[in-house]
Amino acid sequence: MDALNTALRIEPVVALTWDVAELLNRHFEMMQAQTPSESCHVMGADELFAAGAKVFAARDGTSTLGIAAIKPLNATHGELKSMHTRAEARGRGVGAALVQKILSEASAADMSRVSLETGSEGPFIPARRLYERYGFDYCPPFGDYVEDPLSVFMTRTL
Repeated sequence: MDALNTALRIEPVVALTWDVAELLNRHFEMMQAQTPSESCHVMGADELFAAGAKVFAARDGTSTLGIAAIKPLNATHGELKSMHTRAEARGRGVGAALVQKILSEASAADMSRVSLETGSEGPFIPARRLYERYGFDYCPPFGDYVEDPLSVFMTRTL
C-alpha cells in the first residue's frame, strides 16, 4: 500500500454531491462507449439510488478517487454496481478498498451472496482480476440478466 492509501477513506454517499455525480457520470459514459446498448447494464445515478443501492466513495483528502455501490437483489443477495476508479488513481488500491467495503457492508446487512456483471472484453480484464482476487467465481446470469457474449457474471458467498 502506498502513501496515498494511508489517508484513503471509504464513506457512504448520503446525498449526490458534484464529485460523486461526476464519477458516476464518467462511469456511465465509459460503459456506454465500450458496450452496445443491448449489452450495457450500467445504471445512472438516479436509477441507482432509486433501486435502493448504497453508494460509497473512496476519498483522499478532498479528492474523490473512486465509487462503488451495493444494490439489494433480495434480502440475502446483493449486486456490486457502478465500480469505478478515477483513471489517475488506478493501481493505488482504490478498487481493492472499495470491493472490501462492499463485501463488508453486504455481510453487515446479513447478505449471504454478492454478485456482479462486468464486460467480457479486454478493457474489463483488470476488473475481473480484481474480483477474482477477492474470491468471486464465474457463474451463470443472476437476477434479470440473460446470457450475453459481452457479459461475464461473477458471484461470491459471504
